[in-house]
Amino acid sequence: MPRTASFYCFAALPDCAALVEPLRALCSAQDVRGNILLAPEGINGSIAGQTEAVQAVLDHLRADPRLAKLAVRSAACADVPLHRLKVRCKREIVTLGVPGLDPVGQTGTHVPPAQWNALLQRPDLVLLDVRNGYEVAIGSFAGAVDPQTAAFTDWPAWIADQSQAGGLLDGQPAVAMFCTGGIRCEKASALLRAQGFGEVYQLEGGILNYLEQVAPTDSQWQGECFVFDERVAVGHGLAAGSHSLCRSCRQPLSAADRASPLFVEGVQCAHCATQRDEAQRAGYRERQRQMELAAAAHRTHLGLPDPV
Repeated sequence: MPRTASFYCFAALPDCAALVEPLRALCSAQDVRGNILLAPEGINGSIAGQTEAVQAVLDHLRADPRLAKLAVRSAACADVPLHRLKVRCKREIVTLGVPGLDPVGQTGTHVPPAQWNALLQRPDLVLLDVRNGYEVAIGSFAGAVDPQTAAFTDWPAWIADQSQAGGLLDGQPAVAMFCTGGIRCEKASALLRAQGFGEVYQLEGGILNYLEQVAPTDSQWQGECFVFDERVAVGHGLAAGSHSLCRSCRQPLSAADRASPLFVEGVQCAHCATQRDEAQRAGYRERQRQMELAAAAHRTHLGLPDPV
């Protein structure tokens, strides 16, 4: 049965470049697809394949003592939701652009999903959604602040702005934050701690862990959670959600978005219709035609872009 696995681990990997080819070779041999980033600060990845193949990759990573504490979120899926394999080195495994942060020893306090609702009852708490605006738009926790960032690299400027007199973070209040799987919070919380914030909390395992562990009747979550694979969004129990993906701009699309007269399957949506010229739309139409032909022949169309 196919499975997905998202994972990360902050650890000192000065030899990260030497780890790329052995890892790529193993994934290729196991027909595991996805995106894996290595950096001097650790590893971050999202992969999919048959259960045994995915486990073989995870076992390989954990065999390195530095990655023994690899945090993994795994789920069964009907089909492999990723179509390519990318294994590469970057400066950071999640790009914030602030040197000198310690995302291991200086992060916020991890709060398990079972204790998260109680924390949210604190009247003095500022609840921050650390994700990008398009992710927040389809679901978030009740009462969470949406910074309306377009990328994670926008966070330092937003925090600096809100820390000014009269800002949301003026006086360094108690802060709780969350993201999809926890990795962005490791760096965002380290940034706040480095700036002197004393009370910083983060949802352990992220939204996905919460949706998996907390019953819908007890949940403070509203909407769906965007994920970076072909499922596009999930709900409680990590069941597939109702959103699809625009193949032009990769924005998640609701039923209302798909009902827009500007929506053309595989070509454009209301978010990007005015941002594409006719030559681009013609290319998207041809790609969509090839995808439909491949689907009719029960083949994977390799031109299909992964949403990562």
